[in-house]
This record gives sequence, structure tokens and C-alpha cells, in this order.
Amino acid sequence: MQMRVTQYGEPVLKQKAEDIDIFNDELETLANDMFETMCEANGIGLAAPQVGISKRMFVIDMRRRVDTDSECNFTLDGRYVPLELAMPLVAVNPEVENAGMYVETAEEGCLSFPGIYAEVERFYKVRLTYNDLRGLRHEIVCDGLFARCIQHENDHLDGVTFVDRLSSKQLLKISSKLKKIKRSSRDFLKGQK
Repeated sequence: MQMRVTQYGEPVLKQKAEDIDIFNDELETLANDMFETMCEANGIGLAAPQVGISKRMFVIDMRRRVDTDSECNFTLDGRYVPLELAMPLVAVNPEVENAGMYVETAEEGCLSFPGIYAEVERFYKVRLTYNDLRGLRHEIVCDGLFARCIQHENDHLDGVTFVDRLSSKQLLKISSKLKKIKRSSRDFLKGQK
């Protein structure tokens, strides 16, 4: 079932999400609904707070990246596996750490900030440890766009959005777009009362 994507200005995007301790059919349904929502919105990643659920989970599908010619290098539990076997990724209770000191700046967008793109600095390579939908723990080490996407989605679980990582100068450039989205969110929330 497709879900509504929360937008800038909605409180759930600023909250620290709660750990998940029950692994059941309901969690699997949520993951499937998030994946469907992400695909419908033409994204490659989506965090639970972006569908109004303050839980520590995100979905990513690197098969959906625009530049499919660019390599997607990663290991899953210490082994190189085909992208098709690893995707879609459902990360429950993820923990992310940098796996190198190299930092890269690249353009990012976000489904919760429609039409807004900005250059964001992120670690080029990360290590992600997470539970799958059965509660089993795994580790992915990846770089490039995959690492960027993991960091972006994991930020959502800590109440951080990509615009929180922008300089004052960058924020000034997009301030009118941000105000417009925030007004739309305020109007939506008023209609929910």
C-alpha cells in the first residue's frame, strides 16, 4: 500500500526514531509499503519517519539509481554479492560509521523536500550494521552513492535532514522553496486536526 511521504515542517522529521524490537509480519508489511511508496515517488531510499512512523528503519534499492553504468561496490557480511541479491535493502536498527577518512561533496535531494537539491558533504565509504526483517544482524561496507544514501537515510532516524547539513549560504539559495514546502506542511497538519 502506498503511503504519504511526510514533508519538511512536519514534526516527525525532527524526532529521534525509536528502536524496533518486534520482528513480525507487521514489520514486513511496513517495509513493503515503504518500498512501494519509494518506487512510486521515484526515489532510491526512504526512512520510516518519512512516512510518519518514528521507528529506526529504512529501505534502499540501488538498482533504481539513475546512473546504472556507475559501479555499486559493496560487501555484505564480508562477501561480494550481486546487487540483485542484496536489493532491496531493509535496514532495521541501523548503525553507521565511516570506513575511511575520504569525504566527498555531491548533490542530494530528498522525497520530503520535493524539487530541492543541494551539495552535501558525506563520508565516501561507510560500514552499516543492521538487522534484517527476521532480526538477524548483517554488515555492509560500501562507498560512493550507496554510502551517501545510507548516511542520508540514517540521518532521518536521528531527526536530521539533508538541509540541516547545508551552509547558511546554501540555505539562503533555497529559502523560498523551503518556506513554500513548510507552508504546505502546515496547511496539511491543520487539515488533520
